[in-house]
Amino acid sequence: MSIFTPTNQIRLTNVAVVRMKKGGKRFEIACYKNKVMSWRSGAEKDLDEVLQTHSVFVNVSKGQMAKKDDLTKAFGTDDQTEICKQILSKGELQVSDKERQTQLETMFRDIATIVAEKCVNPDTKRPYTVSLIERAMKDIHYSVKTNKSTKQQALEVIRQLKETMEIQRAHMRLRLVLPAKEAKRLKEKLKPLLQVVESEEFDEELEMVCLVDPGCFREIDELIRCETKGRGSLEVLSLKDVEEGDEKL
Repeated sequence: MSIFTPTNQIRLTNVAVVRMKKGGKRFEIACYKNKVMSWRSGAEKDLDEVLQTHSVFVNVSKGQMAKKDDLTKAFGTDDQTEICKQILSKGELQVSDKERQTQLETMFRDIATIVAEKCVNPDTKRPYTVSLIERAMKDIHYSVKTNKSTKQQALEVIRQLKETMEIQRAHMRLRLVLPAKEAKRLKEKLKPLLQVVESEEFDEELEMVCLVDPGCFREIDELIRCETKGRGSLEVLSLKDVEEGDEKL
C-alpha cells in the first residue's frame, strides 16, 4: 500500500533517505535532513527528531512499504523501530552531488571555525582568523570526512597543521590550591601537565596560577580530587590565554 493514498497520506517533505541492501533486497528509511549526521555523531539522541516515520520502505519516494516477511528474513525481526536504528547507523545516506558538495563546504568551514576558536600562534598568543585556517587546510589538502563529527576532525586538523605552521591550542589559565601536607608530592605529579607556572604562593596551603593545555584539564582535575580527597581545589580563571587582535601571516 502506498503511503500517499488518501486514507493514509503522509506527505514526506524535506526528506533524507538512508538506504541499506540486506538479504538481496533494498530497504530505505525517511529521515529529516541534517539529522542523520547529528545522530551518528551522538549530538542528537531523540530518534523521533531524526526519523520522519518509524516505517521501513523499499522505496521512500514512491511510498512503497517493505513487507513484514522480507524484514524478518533480512533482519531477524519485524520490529520496525529497531530495523530503522540499524539502517540509520549502517546504511548509506542518499544525497545529490550538489547537496554533498554543500555539506562538505559547510563542514569544512565549521572545522576551520573550531580550530580558529581553540588555537593561537604560540609565539604571539594571537588567534588565527577562520579564513587563514581555511587556507592552511587547503594547503595540506585536508579532506572532510562526513561520518566524523566536526569537533573530532578539528582536533585532527590541529595535529596536521602543527607540521606546517606555528599553531597550538590556546592554554587555559587555572588556579590550583593544594593542602600543605600533599603540596610537595602533588606538585611533582602535576609538573609534566603544567605548561607555565605564573605564580606560586605558599602559606597554609600551596596556591599556584598556571597555564595548561586544555587536553590535560580532566587529568589535572582528577589528580587533585583523588590525591587530596576533595580538600584541594581547581578554578578556571580563563578558558583561553590570548592576546588581542588577529594573527597575520
